Amino acid sequence: MVFFRWIGGFVLFFWILGLIFKIGGYAINFLLVLAAIVFLLDALIGRRKNY
Repeated sequence: MVFFRWIGGFVLFFWILGLIFKIGGYAINFLLVLAAIVFLLDALIGRRKNY
């Protein structure tokens, strides 16, 4: 799903910004976990639709 990829991309973007500028603390880890979940869901749903 393209929507999940966009959300995951934005989450990763803000996570990287947080790492660069040393802001966010726990929010950075939360965004990383959220991005991983979004990409896993997208991969699983995408594979299921391709069959």
